[in-house]
Amino acid sequence: MNPEYEKEIGKKIRFYREKRKMTQELLSTKLQLEGCDITRSALAKIEVGQRHIYIDEFKTLVKLLDIEYEDIL
Repeated sequence: MNPEYEKEIGKKIRFYREKRKMTQELLSTKLQLEGCDITRSALAKIEVGQRHIYIDEFKTLVKLLDIEYEDIL
């Protein structure tokens, strides 16, 4: 994926996470409970565009943040 797209997606994930008043630790724990093997550190890297986001993580993030796919894309 284009690095600029990854940075933009990461910014949007962070925006919606903070809007829901969730810490990275809380969101990564919720992701783990939903079956996504993701650490707080991995989530932090996604938010700054340093790590790719996998489709299962993407789908679960949309669900947990209670947003639409279009909100992030």
